[in-house]
Amino acid sequence: MKPKFFRKVLKNRMTVIFEKRELPVVSVAFAVKQGGINELEEEKGISHFIEHMLYKGTPTRNAKKIADEIERNGGELNGFTDEAITAYWCKMPSENLKVALEVLSDMVKNPLFDSKELEKERQVIFEEIKMRRDNPMIYTYDSIQGYLYDKPFAVPLIGTHESMNSINNEKIIKKFKEVYTPKNMILCVVGDANFETLCDFAEKNFKKQKGSIRQIPLKLKNQEKIEKRKGINQANLIFAYHSPLANNDLSYSAQALNVLMAGGMSSRLFSEIREKRNLAYSVKGEAMINGGYSYSIIYVGTKKENVDKVKKLIIEEFEKVFRELKEKELNEVKKQIIGNYKISLEDSRVQMVGLLAYEITGNAEKFYEFEEKIKKVKLEDVKNLAKKAIEKYSFFALIPSH
Repeated sequence: MKPKFFRKVLKNRMTVIFEKRELPVVSVAFAVKQGGINELEEEKGISHFIEHMLYKGTPTRNAKKIADEIERNGGELNGFTDEAITAYWCKMPSENLKVALEVLSDMVKNPLFDSKELEKERQVIFEEIKMRRDNPMIYTYDSIQGYLYDKPFAVPLIGTHESMNSINNEKIIKKFKEVYTPKNMILCVVGDANFETLCDFAEKNFKKQKGSIRQIPLKLKNQEKIEKRKGINQANLIFAYHSPLANNDLSYSAQALNVLMAGGMSSRLFSEIREKRNLAYSVKGEAMINGGYSYSIIYVGTKKENVDKVKKLIIEEFEKVFRELKEKELNEVKKQIIGNYKISLEDSRVQMVGLLAYEITGNAEKFYEFEEKIKKVKLEDVKNLAKKAIEKYSFFALIPSH
């Protein structure tokens, strides 16, 4: 059955996207088309910093009141900053949709940006930076982008101590006023609601304003590095390669290749590295596919002594795919991807995030073409992408120094 989907760009230039569902639950998000990909090196982390500050209060709601109004009405409240988007969302009973819209819109329109709170939150982010560095797996994930792209995109989304120290209240407010305008915003709702009601709310509560988001050209590269660290016992490694962008149909072939290689226990590399050779506990893949940047990764946690062996096995397996992949195996992978896609549709919050991702790259309605696009993935395209992956790749490993 075709989903009941609606999309409209309002007079104030805000985009409203909505999927109607009958269950008495709604997932609601206000999002801006701004993330790490839009930041200069000296302001790295500012999008994430603003996200934190928007939960600190408005003239009519302090931080506790924001949380209370959502949670005491049976809802969940959270947000996220990604490379291409920052979003503020809640999930709650649909009878309380008005509360969700009022609280979230107040947050994204009227943040206080109290200077004392900003300094306190800066310390929280410093702890988050330390936490990410101290976790070897997260650190490896954060690092690999720096071996695929030049600065500023190479710098982690969360920023550095230097960039975070340089961001003051004046810079935060300036960036907020530039970015958080209706033309840069999306209201996304999935659940039991009325589309006209959503559009009316967004039109009445947001005035048309000028706004801009900086577009920074990306410079691609390929680089390898092994870094040593005291106090860890396992080597964490990532093999990564550039993929076709989301607005290219070949991006679906890239997703198929990533699942084939490391998408679960049935994948080639899980079977080869863990099941056959017992070289690792964790073997997994991820495709970071977006409209402005795109790359795929293979992550493995293993012994320091096995890093070269695991890397060699990864390269050999890509070679085998290029030489030997058959239509039957590719069709099985397609079936797996489509099945996982259908399972994900069950959760309105996951669906909301998926629709936002597609809207950022063009039009959310294309989200519903996913199954057909995967079915049309060609064997030769997957094989050629496997060949390209080992011709130009990046590699990073964090290993024990002892």
